[in-house]
Order: sequence, then structure tokens, then C-alpha cells
Amino acid sequence: MNKLTHFDTSGQAHMVNVGNKPNTHRIAIAIGKITMLPETFSMIEAGTHKKGDVLGIARIAGIQASKKTSDLIPLCHPLALTHVSLEFALNKQGSSIACQVRAETTGPTGVEMEALTAVQVALLTIYDMAKAVDRGMVMGDIHLLEKSGGKSGEWKAVNPI
Repeated sequence: MNKLTHFDTSGQAHMVNVGNKPNTHRIAIAIGKITMLPETFSMIEAGTHKKGDVLGIARIAGIQASKKTSDLIPLCHPLALTHVSLEFALNKQGSSIACQVRAETTGPTGVEMEALTAVQVALLTIYDMAKAVDRGMVMGDIHLLEKSGGKSGEWKAVNPI
């Protein structure tokens, strides 16, 4: 098992030094979903919510969140993101919306946290926009699907949900 890199030899938390790591093209893809009442789903799908385009606003919120990840996660490095995209998949039968984020950079450290943060905030934005009609929405299944670049190379989830 690999050691936890955010702790020094005396067990104190620290920011990992990435100064000597080579810049490589790095990609991370994360996903999560929000489940809601069928009526709430239909309103979002039809775009008839009184607050406007719920998914459009959630997309922008996710992109903004990816750029602010180092402000939210204490030991995360600030990154120059080169690309962030969010896609929503609507599941009418399950009254759920999946959000998938792809984040990219060229640098000495990965973009997994940026992709995961973007998913979380996009789902939270959907919740915020629709909570007046459905406070019981549930967010979950948030996880990394794959990453590439850097010393550890490629990784893919064994059993993606």
C-alpha cells in the first residue's frame, strides 16, 4: 500500500512538494448523481423551473468550482486548468440526473480533486435551484472514473457505477 503523501515523517500535515515533478498532460473524469421526485425531474427536464435553466446554471457552477478547488481543499495545489467540461445525463425512469466532469491540465500534479469538486458543486447547485419544490433530493455515487498522466499513469475504476 502506498503511504499517505500529505503527512511528513513526523505525522504532520503538509502540502506535497511538486516542484521537481515533470509537467505532463493530466486528465481526470468524475461522476455523481442526484435523485429527485418525478415532478421535480420533469420540471428540470422541461426547463420550466421559475429560476431558469437549472442545468445551465449548474454547469457554470461546476466549472467555477473546479477553478476554486485549492481554496476549498486545504492541501490542494492551485492549478492552471486547460479544460473543464460537464455533461448531464437525464434518467427519466429513475428521476435522476448524472453529472460527469472531465478536467484537464498540463502540470506537475493531477486534476482529480478539481473534477470531483466540480461534480459536487454542480449537484449542489441543482439541489439549491430546486429545493423549494423538493427538499428530499439525494446526491450520491460521487467518484473518480478515471485519470491519466503523471508518474502513476492511467487508472480506471474497476466497477464504475
